Amino acid sequence: MASQDWFEKDFYKVMGVSKDVSEAELKKKYRKLAREFHPDLHPGDAKAEARFKEINEAYDVLNDKSKRAEYDQVRAMGGGPRFTGGAGGQGAGFNGGGAGFEDVFANLFGGGGFGGGFGGPQRGADLSTKTTLAFIDSIHGTSIKLNLNGKEVTVNIPAGVSDGQKIKLRGKGQASPNGGPAGDLIIDVHVKPHPVFSRDGNNIRVTVPVTFHEAVVGATIQVPTLGGEPVKLKVTPGTPNGRVLRVKGRGVQGAKAVGDLLATVEIAVPAHVSEKAKQALAEFDALLPQEDPREDLLNKAGLL
Repeated sequence: MASQDWFEKDFYKVMGVSKDVSEAELKKKYRKLAREFHPDLHPGDAKAEARFKEINEAYDVLNDKSKRAEYDQVRAMGGGPRFTGGAGGQGAGFNGGGAGFEDVFANLFGGGGFGGGFGGPQRGADLSTKTTLAFIDSIHGTSIKLNLNGKEVTVNIPAGVSDGQKIKLRGKGQASPNGGPAGDLIIDVHVKPHPVFSRDGNNIRVTVPVTFHEAVVGATIQVPTLGGEPVKLKVTPGTPNGRVLRVKGRGVQGAKAVGDLLATVEIAVPAHVSEKAKQALAEFDALLPQEDPREDLLNKAGLL
């Protein structure tokens, strides 16, 4: 909605751009300025907060084609002779005309005086911020506290949010300057890596070491779960390195699907082996079929 104070405010100067700035260039400039003056980076700095609000107000107008056209029209009209007081306190003419100060605004703002407008109530600007979550919180969901323009806000993060995801909270952005709806709050989420678990879609992956003996003859092993008690899984005799064991329903609790826990078997090779153990291994190897485990690989490579 057009505002009478647009006569005094040079939004192009606020943004540091020319009047013919493109939409892409304007957006790039806004992001740079918003990051530079965001209140989260300047806690308690009233000047930075005021500058941030000024930037958001300018961007909200210039980024909207209809508002920008209105603004350019208002500024063009205000670029002529300034309003001056006349005899009896009446406004002098605008651009040499006979209309008074109030009459000009009545015509310009749809007959509604200072409170009117031809665009309806103006929507508040969107606010952007960043947050870093622990891996377990990204999977199970959590609540975080954010400082927005000096005010602490509690935000619920849903379960299953992924690294790099943006969360939009409607109506949690900057308030409207004239009774319109508030803008949105956009949160850019970064998830810290976990030392044990990783994410694969809605599945959670973990690598589980097993001994050579367990892989050959079979065993029941304990596998950790994210934030819960370990589960027991059966390693069947002859399990190869890299086999994936699945635990149903222990992955991400997505809105449409529930993931699984995928445990990848990794055969642990001892770093130190005694001479007696080496001798036992040699005797064991002599009892196995004398096959080259790489024969098939070499055949497929055309080397045999």
